[in-house]
Amino acid sequence: MGANSSSKRPVFDENEDVNFDHFQILRAIGKGSFGKVCIVQKRDTEKMYAMKYMNKQQCVERDEVRNVFRELEILQEIEHIFLVNLWYSFQDEEDMFMVVDLLLGGDLRYHLQQNVQFSEDAVKLYLCEMTLALDYLQNQHIIHRDVKPDNILLDEQGHAHLTDFNIATIIKDGERATALAGTKPYMAPEIFQSFVSGGTGYAFDVDWWSLGVTIFEVLRGWRPYDIHASNSVESLMQLFSTVSVQYSAAWPKDLVSLLRKLLTVNPEHRYSSLSAMQASAYLTDVNWDAVYEKTIEAGFVPNKGRLHCDPTFELEEMILESRPLHKKKKRLAKNRSRDNSKDSQSENDYLQECLEVVQQEFMIFNREKLKRRQEEGPPEAGGDDASGDGEAEGGATDEDAPEPEPDPEPEPETSSKRSMCGSVCSSPGSC
Repeated sequence: MGANSSSKRPVFDENEDVNFDHFQILRAIGKGSFGKVCIVQKRDTEKMYAMKYMNKQQCVERDEVRNVFRELEILQEIEHIFLVNLWYSFQDEEDMFMVVDLLLGGDLRYHLQQNVQFSEDAVKLYLCEMTLALDYLQNQHIIHRDVKPDNILLDEQGHAHLTDFNIATIIKDGERATALAGTKPYMAPEIFQSFVSGGTGYAFDVDWWSLGVTIFEVLRGWRPYDIHASNSVESLMQLFSTVSVQYSAAWPKDLVSLLRKLLTVNPEHRYSSLSAMQASAYLTDVNWDAVYEKTIEAGFVPNKGRLHCDPTFELEEMILESRPLHKKKKRLAKNRSRDNSKDSQSENDYLQECLEVVQQEFMIFNREKLKRRQEEGPPEAGGDDASGDGEAEGGATDEDAPEPEPDPEPEPETSSKRSMCGSVCSSPGSC
């Protein structure tokens, strides 16, 4: 997909915002409901990243802008060794871009589909690494709400990293989330309970339930509950109260005991903290400092000689995509020339107004510049920040999962033209 690279590195102005031209597009590696992912190389540093790009018009039409903005808001504030971290965010007329850590080992869903038989030691390390990731997020007041094999990526050494904050939310000071958000087979019972009967909502405990479902599935090859997108919320409430999880007789008793604690229907009795996990008999022998430092050898190391993703993504981008990324520069130049020659307004003024709001409210971010400023010392008063301002409310579901997800809890409509793109301007709050 990318053009031939020059033997001489370009030099960009440090004060210039990072943009599309700063990257060489190498190949497509993934696709979601309204976003795509490709491997890119930053031209000046030659560092490799993954770049997620989302078409603005599609985001507005599908009311997904609030999710993109909430994800940006969260990713700009967090950084952890077991997360897929954001490095840059920028936009052009067509798309919004997020440039993040590149993990070349594939996600756990891909490896399950390739019939990889994960050893208990390999999965134990994933469990510990995700425990540290969830503990960090909890300390940052963040509920991920979509922990599942699809969203756990492996690096080349086989270590696990949590990604996709598209439906994450922030709760503080005893707040509770209430929206029906997530992927049904991995959603905790209290999320469905909150949807059916209201009540007090839910908190960080839901991510630990999802972790329990994920670990069970990666170990055994299927999930502890036979749940599909077509199941009604009411039927799931009955299922959780009547069906018992069947654990493998070959698993160590301490492992089964820990999984029982993660898959406890009552969140008050569920393991949902680092301290609880560390105190479990199954994890008493773990050197947590070594886990954090990635000095424990992973039980499963992806083959470095291949790319662990569906190869059809590349073919679709090259052959089927009507607006391929590698032809963006010519296309935008042509569009600008055409727009300058017209005096008439857009055919859809309403959509254009929403796109203008997105353009104005989008949050630009540059972690490289932020780190450089931190090393140089505190900025002078009135200096530019590395990231833009902007808040957005989340709550809709992502559709990257192999199974469709439930619709989000409906939100009050507004009478202004921002009802379609009101997600851009809404305050965060619990959702």
